[in-house]
Amino acid sequence: MEDNVLNPVAENLRVGGWSLLSNTAGVGTTLAMLIIGGTASYIVGVQWTIAMAAVSAIFGALVGTFTARVSQSTGMSSTVTMRFHGLGATGSALASLIFAFMILGFLALENVLLYYGTLFMLGWSPNPGNAVLIYGALTLLWILLTMFGMKVVQKTSLFLTIIAGALMLWVGFLAFQQSDLSVTSVLSAEPSAIGPVQIMGVLSSMIGMAGALALVGADFARYAKSPKDVRIMSIGGNIIVNFGVVSLGALLYQAGDTVVARFLTDPANSDVAAAQLGGSIVEKVQYLAHSNPGAYFIILGGIVGFLVMYTAQIKAQVINTYSGSLALSNLFDAVLRRKPNRILMVVLANVIALISVWANILGVLLQFLGLLGILTFSLAALVIADFYIVRKRQPVQTALVERFNWSGLIALVVGSGTSYLLTATGIFPLGFLVTLVLTPLLYVIFRRTILPEGSGTDFIEGTAALKEIEDTADFEDQNEEVATH
Repeated sequence: MEDNVLNPVAENLRVGGWSLLSNTAGVGTTLAMLIIGGTASYIVGVQWTIAMAAVSAIFGALVGTFTARVSQSTGMSSTVTMRFHGLGATGSALASLIFAFMILGFLALENVLLYYGTLFMLGWSPNPGNAVLIYGALTLLWILLTMFGMKVVQKTSLFLTIIAGALMLWVGFLAFQQSDLSVTSVLSAEPSAIGPVQIMGVLSSMIGMAGALALVGADFARYAKSPKDVRIMSIGGNIIVNFGVVSLGALLYQAGDTVVARFLTDPANSDVAAAQLGGSIVEKVQYLAHSNPGAYFIILGGIVGFLVMYTAQIKAQVINTYSGSLALSNLFDAVLRRKPNRILMVVLANVIALISVWANILGVLLQFLGLLGILTFSLAALVIADFYIVRKRQPVQTALVERFNWSGLIALVVGSGTSYLLTATGIFPLGFLVTLVLTPLLYVIFRRTILPEGSGTDFIEGTAALKEIEDTADFEDQNEEVATH
């Protein structure tokens, strides 16, 4: 796959929105999205989960469409676009850092879910030896597929997405069939106490994925032929991922809990039940629900369910590794002005993901998603404000670019920092809403008053700013040569 990081994507390489939709939908049809929906259903019930998933999808579609439109106009990836729209050449290192935090966080999270699912399928207990074996195998698989199989994954993305989606629906059907619960009874499931704080907390966590999808979609949007194709990709991706998969997770968990409890109660499965944390069956079910959605697939679908788990993850994990390596390359280039070795960045991306696994990213999932929503929406709002308000949709001039866009950097830090403090202190749980308003407001005020273009910085040539990773094309060519021998 040609990265087109040195220059805007040529017109003859542009594709339609339905083709791009396979990427935005594919990156989100994963276990992580199911666990987001399932966990939310325990906090606010199924109906509120579906309602908040719809709200999240609306926000994601709007922000994602406007952000992706900017990348489509420049023909550049989201982090490179931010060099010209909002942050400056070196200042865009901050965007690369946020993007890497986002992508590698999901790479780590999906690895954890695959680890626990594989343990459950094989009947193994979690211990250091099994962790080294499974995480080592997964890491090696993602590195090899990214280095030598990226084009195959891209070409089969639509097929894998359709298969994964169909099998997820099939497992959802099995959950209802085996639980003997009606759709009405599952939809009415809710905890004893639901309040505004719980509902806003759930929405805040869902927004994290909506913001992530907006930035990932902006990367794909550089290949879009027209603004219409951008809308198809962004709106369709949010309907499928942020609404469809999250809602399915809520339904699957609530219907599947009965089946999982019955499985663990069966004396024939006493060894499996004993391996799960918790003193009672209810506690063991809750443990599986919060740490191992793959177990639901395996209990409901057997070996087919296990294959569904991996089918859903492979395409997403390869894209996560690939995008993470690009973000790290952009970061190194922006800060050090050096061309990092691409293979080294692929390996480094996976090493960082393993460190995140060790740091227990699954245990702080809701906090991770809440912070992610603030950071990604702040970045998106900054780019949108620069393109639509400051530049009034005029094509960006790439001959010269600021090294630092101080208006954007200050607005991003103040906007996202204030939003996070309001959320962390419990003053206002919906930090993403604050940053959606505060970040662009500060940027426009600063840019038009005390910090206009060129303030406190110098300009560098646009070609230097676009000096991302010139060895990328060589990297791909070398892979093809190795594959043909």
